[in-house]
Amino acid sequence: NHSGTLPYDGIMINLAVYNEHSSGRYARFLVENFVFKLPLIGEFIERTGGVPACHENATELIKKNEMLVVFPEGVKGISKTYDERYQLQRFGHGGFVKLAMRTGVPIVPVSVIGAEEIHPLIWKSKLLAQIFQVPFIPLTPTFPWLGPLGLVPLPSKWKIVFGKPVSFSKFEPKDAENEKLVEKYTAKIRNEVQKTIDRELVKRKSIWI
Repeated sequence: NHSGTLPYDGIMINLAVYNEHSSGRYARFLVENFVFKLPLIGEFIERTGGVPACHENATELIKKNEMLVVFPEGVKGISKTYDERYQLQRFGHGGFVKLAMRTGVPIVPVSVIGAEEIHPLIWKSKLLAQIFQVPFIPLTPTFPWLGPLGLVPLPSKWKIVFGKPVSFSKFEPKDAENEKLVEKYTAKIRNEVQKTIDRELVKRKSIWI
């Protein structure tokens, strides 16, 4: 799941993988191109493992045996308003499943709890978004009212849950053209993430650290 108005979740998943994986490896995460146009933020995301989201970059990273973080919700995920928090949006057209089928790599469903509260999105300005050529301009309880300080994330308590890997080793690249099959696995993984989110939200005692 993708959330938080700004893509801190990619950075946090990267950090979790580094801390918990037995080999101490980093993960790379795909980021919408508009993020790299944002002053300071774009450079920060790039330095922490983000790369422009496209099939070519994803395939190249997998060929290099990199662990790749993909957010199928895309901009729809990080632009959810606070009243829509933790409600998964559509997982695109299953591009991440097609990628797994073509490369034979497994998909590990990841569920993030806590990112929705770091920048609670109250409203989105479409007019300002057109001026700055970005998908949306967020208005939160702290931004733009506190200026640059409004970009500092609120101290929410996070939990990142890594699910059981879904194997795609039995598939051939041509299976990626089977839209019904792609849709089936896309729904399966989306449902697994949503179920985990719902379960963890019930167990959560506090939003804040």
